[in-house]
Amino acid sequence: MSDIYHPPVKRSMTIAGHQTSISLEPLFWDRLKRAADSQSLPINALVALIDVERLESATPCGLASAIRLWLAANTKKVPSH
Repeated sequence: MSDIYHPPVKRSMTIAGHQTSISLEPLFWDRLKRAADSQSLPINALVALIDVERLESATPCGLASAIRLWLAANTKKVPSH
């Protein structure tokens, strides 16, 4: 993992059939990868699931925020290195 204070890194991916870019700090990209690996999913498939949950929320936030919040809420379910 990189320095925890590293600025966000933008990555492009296809979610639900459309191309998007997401900016997350490397710490969150690392945790997202571990979460996806633990569920035997590609990162974009996990992000698509998070996106569906986000859009079904009564007060949906932005996708990057939703990913961070999902990771915080699911930290105990994600194995660490």
